[in-house]
Amino acid sequence: MNVLSSRHSSRHSGLDLLRACAIALVFMYHYMVFVSGEPTFGWLSQIGWVGVDLFFVLSGYLIGNQLFKGLAQGKQLSFRRFYWRRALRTWPVFWLVLAAFFLLPQLMGGNTPPPLWRFLTFTQNYQLMPGTAFSHAWSLCIEEQFYFLLPLVVWLCLRVGSKVQHAFWLMGALIVAATCYRYQMWQLYGNEADGQTRYFNAFIYYSSFARMDELLPGLAVALFKNAYPARWAALAQHQTKLQLLAFGAVAVMCYLLLNYGYIRGEGYGFFATVFGYSLLAMAFALLLMSALQPGSLLARYQIPGAATLALWSYSLYLVHKPIGFIIKQQAPQYGWSDSTVLLLNIAVSLGVSALLYKLLEAPAMALRDRVYPDIFRPATQPEHAAPAKVPG
Repeated sequence: MNVLSSRHSSRHSGLDLLRACAIALVFMYHYMVFVSGEPTFGWLSQIGWVGVDLFFVLSGYLIGNQLFKGLAQGKQLSFRRFYWRRALRTWPVFWLVLAAFFLLPQLMGGNTPPPLWRFLTFTQNYQLMPGTAFSHAWSLCIEEQFYFLLPLVVWLCLRVGSKVQHAFWLMGALIVAATCYRYQMWQLYGNEADGQTRYFNAFIYYSSFARMDELLPGLAVALFKNAYPARWAALAQHQTKLQLLAFGAVAVMCYLLLNYGYIRGEGYGFFATVFGYSLLAMAFALLLMSALQPGSLLARYQIPGAATLALWSYSLYLVHKPIGFIIKQQAPQYGWSDSTVLLLNIAVSLGVSALLYKLLEAPAMALRDRVYPDIFRPATQPEHAAPAKVPG
């Protein structure tokens, strides 16, 4: 079995389905905003931006599960291996798409990008105003900042002898801090009457201070799973209740955000802005916990194409927006109907994503797995690394 098929066979169908749903939601939202100008997919277009929030939760879990699983087995974290593995996973395709935005600006959208160093340092999202080129890379910036900080925080916590309970308290405190930050920014940029809502995205929606806490519920799921394996296993006995709770929580949050996220004539809703992002991430974390359980509806049925879409989701996220712009610009010249434009967007976006995955992502991950098979220090290799245990 080759490397690619082996990796595909080891994937978790529930996680793949969630990732596929996340990229589908983002596509539907961006298609409405940047291509059609109307909710082509109905309310799914209007609420599709929550796909990014789902990505945050999944990313927090996936990186946390790798980390905490190894620490629970007595392994020692290698900072070099951790950072190189993350770089080989995310940087190659990102750099290629970034080069296209700078070398072919008119083709890729025509807007002026922030300075190149902002992209290379993954600080592009800092006070980012809408309308700049490659603006959708803001979420990648937040994830990269999180990946940079996480091993350092874990190392520090282990050094000072923190317990698992302390880690949960720390995550809770960080979520409260993000809530307080959003409250302060909402007062400044949430109301239409003040004429400041144009800064909402720059200081809230794109801000690391306002959005990075959404990775923490996924991280908490990973910590709970690996630090309390008996309690985690016991959740399987309550799968039906957990499933209903998860779907109910996500439905309630989507309804509230859809109807009260922005109130025409008033501005951005207080509850949705201050508490909504964190609560939505917690609801998605419940959905994630359900998907990970044996017998879950999300894991039991393998929807055709979901695993493939999950594999391509990173490249698809990076390229679907400029592809939408290119096709929209060509539509009047060739007389394409709205349906044709939509089908072309889907087909070309999937095709380019498949090529990028096959030609760039998969080889980079294969190289990563050969050079650095995991994020932990080999037993015989002396290296400055974190103490090896999950504190009890």
